[in-house]
Amino acid sequence: MTSPITTLDQRYSAPDAVATTWEETRLVIEGAELFLLTTIRPDGRPHCTPVVAAWSDDALHFTTGGEEQKAANLRANSHVILTTGRNDWQAGLDIVVEGDAIQTTDQSALERLSAPFGSKWDGSTWEFTARDGKFYHPAGFEVLAYSVAPKKVLAFAQGTFGHTVHRFPES
Repeated sequence: MTSPITTLDQRYSAPDAVATTWEETRLVIEGAELFLLTTIRPDGRPHCTPVVAAWSDDALHFTTGGEEQKAANLRANSHVILTTGRNDWQAGLDIVVEGDAIQTTDQSALERLSAPFGSKWDGSTWEFTARDGKFYHPAGFEVLAYSVAPKKVLAFAQGTFGHTVHRFPES
């Protein structure tokens, strides 16, 4: 992945704030257990739902059932936002990831992704096996996997109140 261009947006930052590094931002993304995924319905209305997401291969990955609302939305519009963070003003970092969700069907990519999903929570809840371009869970259901290579990531530092923008050059 090309390193992002990182800037502090002074308009929304405290006078003494400094930009959050990409490394610090990425570590928060990697460690987050839950994200809110926003997709766009075919009629233009937003749809937001919690998802487990895993960082790997310079992208954020999530899953959904093929008949779920988010899968239907993604068939019409690939633009998504994934957010994670804390719900207080005192400390922490809130993250907003913008990009396009692309369905991952490549066997080797899915095999690589099974490990980061398996490391979430207790290690078995998100244990997937890659087969036929999908993930299969031991409980007997299948899900589609999507990858979001960030185009822009916002990092909102709480306590110090810094608004950092990480922009990724188009490949």
